[in-house]
Amino acid sequence: MALYPQARQSVAGYVNEVPDGDPTAYIAASREAARTVAAQAPVEVVERVTEIDADGVRCRLYQPAGSTGVVVHLHGGGFVFHDIDVHDAVARRLANRTGAAVLSVDFRRPPEHRFPAAPDDVDTALAWLEREGQRHGVAGPWFAHGDSAGGNLALVAALRNPGRFDAVALTYPFLDPGAGFDSYRTAAAGFDPEEAAWYWRQYAAEPADLTNPDLAPLLSGSLATLPPTLVVTAEHDPLRDEGEELARRLAELGVVVTATRYLGQVHGFWRHVDVFDAAEPLTRQIAAHFNQHG
Repeated sequence: MALYPQARQSVAGYVNEVPDGDPTAYIAASREAARTVAAQAPVEVVERVTEIDADGVRCRLYQPAGSTGVVVHLHGGGFVFHDIDVHDAVARRLANRTGAAVLSVDFRRPPEHRFPAAPDDVDTALAWLEREGQRHGVAGPWFAHGDSAGGNLALVAALRNPGRFDAVALTYPFLDPGAGFDSYRTAAAGFDPEEAAWYWRQYAAEPADLTNPDLAPLLSGSLATLPPTLVVTAEHDPLRDEGEELARRLAELGVVVTATRYLGQVHGFWRHVDVFDAAEPLTRQIAAHFNQHG
């Protein structure tokens, strides 16, 4: 099918600016630009928002009125970009739609901090939540959500901590450093496969990491341990097929899994509710998944 009009407009403005040489200046400028744009975006009111030091990992806890349960949210950005400030608006929407507290985790990013710094930070935040959550008015059920690279980290967190989460939701997860699926050649609208490869090069500390299941979770032998899982893909996204392959494998293993492909959409649409009409329905689908399994 064709790109929908909003997606066509987004693709028309896409420029792949991945640098050939030292990425330091490019990364710093891109991070700052994303924070500037995010600071200008309208945000929803959440009853209580608290800055958290989770044993050295910066987090932000969003608690809507009467919240029950907690969503651990892991932001996208190719592991390299974005942070909890860039994802402030979507974390607020997630809290308000789910009615659960949301703990947004500011994990360390490459190339300054390569694998396994990010999943290790997520584990640190989970241990803090286990120990200190009730003191902050947070109790189970526990859920995990991530978009893109954050989807990778949410999946890895659930695999590293079997039985910890009651449900997981993965929004167009970034899973395959080998780029071995057809969608890299047939559906790469607005997300150049070379950009995806560049992210993996920044993330991995050494070539062997690219086959470590904590980096490439499709290689995990523990997928059957996952709780009920929602996998969302976008039709025009090079990551589409790897997300749908994950869902297929989970179904074959007997995991309760729901897979939804958003037609006409491109990678990244979920975060931009002011641009894509599909962003809000997806947020409500994530909320429904968690409420069903909480």
